[in-house]
Amino acid sequence: MHRRQKPSAPEHKRDLAAHGGARSMSHNDTRSFFNLSQLVLSAGHLKSPPVLKHSKITYFEVEILDVQSKKQICIVDKVPPSSTLLDVKQKFHKACPQWYPSRVGLQLERNGPYLKDSINIQSLAVSSIITLYFTDLGQQVGWTTFFLTEYTGPLLIYLLFYIRLSTIYDQVESTKNFRHPVVHLACFCHCLHYIRHLLETLFVHKFSGGHTPLKNMIKGCAFYWGFTSWIAYYINHPRYTPPSFGHRQVSFAALAFLMCEAGNHFINVALAHQNHSGLKACFPSPTYNPFTWLFLLVSCPNYTYEVGSWISFTVMTQTLPVGIFAFLMVIQMSLWAQKKHKLYLKRFYPEVRRKAAMIPIIF
Repeated sequence: MHRRQKPSAPEHKRDLAAHGGARSMSHNDTRSFFNLSQLVLSAGHLKSPPVLKHSKITYFEVEILDVQSKKQICIVDKVPPSSTLLDVKQKFHKACPQWYPSRVGLQLERNGPYLKDSINIQSLAVSSIITLYFTDLGQQVGWTTFFLTEYTGPLLIYLLFYIRLSTIYDQVESTKNFRHPVVHLACFCHCLHYIRHLLETLFVHKFSGGHTPLKNMIKGCAFYWGFTSWIAYYINHPRYTPPSFGHRQVSFAALAFLMCEAGNHFINVALAHQNHSGLKACFPSPTYNPFTWLFLLVSCPNYTYEVGSWISFTVMTQTLPVGIFAFLMVIQMSLWAQKKHKLYLKRFYPEVRRKAAMIPIIF
């Protein structure tokens, strides 16, 4: 028989430690797994930590060059994509205070058109750097100031000639000669025309903050004020002779003048309502008002009525200065009407394609 040997004391202790450690480790693992299961069941599904999203905005740099020398004037940096060209002009004004926004003309190309203030800067971007060309438009004035100055002058100038100042006419001759009724009627019609323009500038027309060079206002005032002085001098002269066909000619011409003035006013009101009604843009249509029925024939009836007023005033007074002024107004109004008619054709082609610009068949 073989006798089983007893392990030695040190070996026996090592075995006990090994088995005990194994049992304790397995017990701890079971316990940890149990605790983890309880945690999952009580807390629900494990959620991954939220991922932080960083919103990255791309800014533009606008390089402004002189249109003549191509030299860099300044760089407007950190321009947000939602900015308009007016925002760029305001920042440009801060960098160069001598050029305020209404005086700044910016072009995408040297020979290109001036960009509108409302245009979005992102629509011009090909890269993060936008190059624009600067032109000094000169001193500017608002459209309201422009028209008020242009129309107030003729109103006051005509009245100065109507009262026959001694510095203009011979005082002795002025008191002796009798004034024909057409002289008083002409003064009434002339003042009515410019008072209507002034009231419409203040209460009917809506200007979107635009500006025009000061030199344009000077040219406009020189034209209107100069012709008014010439017209008023002849009509209010002590030796003025009445029209050839007398009262009948004056009456029919005065009636036509008043109808054209009324038509011009109602057309301007209709255009102002159409532009600022907030509805979808469409070409103005005639209403129950008979003066608006001219929209059926022409696209710019306000110019038609304006020309009609001056032709009627020419027939009523039968003077050469008024005739020349009316002829020049026909030319100028027809040019403006043709330009506006082309814009209408692009925007409202089906409604405008069969209409004339200002005068049916002729223009």
